[in-house]
Order: sequence, then C-alpha cells, then structure tokens
Amino acid sequence: MYLQRISLVNFKNIESQSFDFQNKINCFVGDNGVGKTNILDAIYYLSFAKSYFNSVAVQNIRHGEGFFMVEGDYLLNDRNEKIVCSLKKGQKKVLKRNGKNYEKFSEHIGQIPLVIISPADRDLVTEGSDTRRKFIDGVISQQNKKYLQDLIAYNKVLSQRNALLKYFAANRTFDALNLSVYDEQLTEYGARIYEVRKEFLQKFIPIFNEKYQIISGDKEQVNLKYKSQLHDFTMRDLLQKSLEKDKILQYTTSGIHKDDLSFQIGEYPIKKFGSQGQQKSYLIALKLAQFDFIKQQSKITPILLLDDIFDKLDENRVQQIVDLVNNKEFGQIFITDTHSERTENIIKQSNSEYQIFKL
Repeated sequence: MYLQRISLVNFKNIESQSFDFQNKINCFVGDNGVGKTNILDAIYYLSFAKSYFNSVAVQNIRHGEGFFMVEGDYLLNDRNEKIVCSLKKGQKKVLKRNGKNYEKFSEHIGQIPLVIISPADRDLVTEGSDTRRKFIDGVISQQNKKYLQDLIAYNKVLSQRNALLKYFAANRTFDALNLSVYDEQLTEYGARIYEVRKEFLQKFIPIFNEKYQIISGDKEQVNLKYKSQLHDFTMRDLLQKSLEKDKILQYTTSGIHKDDLSFQIGEYPIKKFGSQGQQKSYLIALKLAQFDFIKQQSKITPILLLDDIFDKLDENRVQQIVDLVNNKEFGQIFITDTHSERTENIIKQSNSEYQIFKL
C-alpha cells in the first residue's frame, strides 16, 4: 500500500497544491512555517478524517476561505483507491472512498493504517491521562472494530450518566433505578474494553522495550505500565463504591475512562527524570511499536510520517532510527526537516529510492 498522489485545496496555509510521491521515502524540507507539517497532517486526515494537530475541524480551513478539500490516490492491494475528505463552513465534514460517502467515519478507521511521529507527541509525557488513553485507543481501534464500537458506546453512556447526575443535583432528587440502567451498560462495555486493553498491552510492551533498547543502544532501561482501577475491582463495584462521591461532584469518578499508562525510566517517571533526548527516544519507540503492532494485526504495512524527529537527538540515536526504518519491514515514509542537507545525508544512507520536496 502507498499514497501515489495528494491534492490540497485551502488546507491550513496551502491554497492549492499537489504532490506525486515515491513508494518509499518522501521528504519535505524548508524553513519553519512554510507548511511541511501541514502536508503530513493532510496525509493523516485521509486515514482518520481528522487532524492530528487541531481537533477543531473548521480551523483547518485556510484563512478567508469557506472550505477545504484533501484528496489522495492510493495503490491498495493492487487496486487504485481514491479518498476525499472535505469540509464547508456551516456543514458536516464529508469523507468519500471511490466516490461513495461514508455514513460513519469509524468505518474508515484502519482501512489505510498510518503512524505519525511528531514533536506534538510530547503531550503523551506532559499532559493528563486522557492523552495516553487516546493513544492506546487509537492503536487498538485501527485493527479492532468491535473495540471501537464499544468505546463509542461507553463514552455515550458515560455522558448520559453524567448528565443524569447533574440533573439529580439541580433538582435535589435521586432515582437509583434510573441510574442503574446506565451502570449496567457501563459495566458491560467497561469490562470488555478493559480486557482488550490488558491483552493489547501484554503484546505491546515487549515490542516497545525492544524498540527503545535499539534506539538507545542499550544505554538505559525503561518501563511502560498499565494503570487501571479494574485491576482490583469490577466496574460494577467501582460505580457502587464511588456513588456518593459521584453525586457530590456530579460526574462519574471511577471506571475505565480513568485508565492511564505510566512512563518510566528505570523506576522513575520519565517526565521528571528523563532528558529531552531520552523522552524523545521513548516516544519514538512507542510509535515504532505501534507501527509493528498494527502491521502484525492488519497484515498491511502502515504509512509512516516522521515530523521533525531528528531534532534534539544525538547523532548515534539518529543513526539507530535510520537503521531501524532502513529495512523491508517499512513501506512508504514521509519525513519533514528544516535542514535539507542533514535530511539528504541521512536518507542517502538508507539506500532506498527517495525524493525531496523543497518548500
């Protein structure tokens, strides 16, 4: 599978532009602000029908314009496929495959597997648990439709339960029977989601550890741990135990929506005790493990987007990453960098076909 061509109209800072790609390595080089990352984000859009960097869809429309469109031509299983995603102000986003509209965007997730590695990934280290849960959910959802459906259903019921708790508080009332309807659904969906996450991380963590050791040259040990209240209690027990607290705070305080990942270097949080280079190596290892896992599960080689990944890494770690992606396990790769000479020197070592777009 690879992306042969992309066309952008009014997407972020790009008025109208098209690119034809190699099936191996494609590089975008130029100063900050010229739109390198925006092109990668457009490629991401074609896989997920949303931006990796900005969740407010209308803000991806070029200033002063009324719409954007991203169109991609793929070769997928020896067939030509066309994906188009567009948005007009005041209307719903449209996603089409070979001219046919998707009714549910979730049906498209996993059809064109993709992994992005970006400086924005640092949020996984610095931000709250919801960011790390989204990472887990994003990896699993690309190859497990049932999980994605359960997750959507869980979040919908969770929102309804929270609204009911607010209603109880506002009207100084309480209806245990009404609440129990939501508790039963959360228990059912939550138990399934927990089991899938647990099974996923049992497979994923060894892959991650292997990638980190290669990138770091075995210089330091890291840990990745799954934190969940469901390790010790059932979802039903959690909801019962936290009921009084939930009534006071007017939202659901316990459940799988509180799961987290613990990122450690040695036995200490990498957020506090890891250098910038170590944190970046950790995040790159996470994403390369994601790549391997998706490839194993889907039997399709994902597209790999590398956004400014050579910054803040020493020469040895850069070389280790180049060596990692310089094998037949990887398919099409897109790279951005501000230093064209550095990029070309690195890419030449890959002995793969490549092209460089200077923006």
